[in-house]
Amino acid sequence: QVQLVESGGGLVQAGGSLRLSCAASGRFFSIHAMGWYRQAPGKQRELVAETTSDGRINYADSVKGRFTISRDNAKNTVYLQMNRLKPEDTAVYYCNADIVRYSSSSYPYNYWGQGTQVTVSS
Repeated sequence: QVQLVESGGGLVQAGGSLRLSCAASGRFFSIHAMGWYRQAPGKQRELVAETTSDGRINYADSVKGRFTISRDNAKNTVYLQMNRLKPEDTAVYYCNADIVRYSSSSYPYNYWGQGTQVTVSS
């Protein structure tokens, strides 16, 4: 089975930085889009940043200019560099990916990681 495993979360003070990593493991043919979502208590899950294999990138307005998403296709890994963190960034961050499991298939399935906690203190 395919798994997405996040790492890099933690507790930081406002203005600090963290880098999240998400690695895809298991059996699959290729990865299309990869991205990061977050969910704060009492709030809906929201898109933070996403990137496709052709290099298109989208950011939430609230993080644009502070966060940078990147990916290493050779390692099947996506990263989220978070700078100038704010208390409002506190949330569980989830990795998300569209993955084609077999070479004979053209349809990607969507997968979620278990999430990693990011807490920013004021």
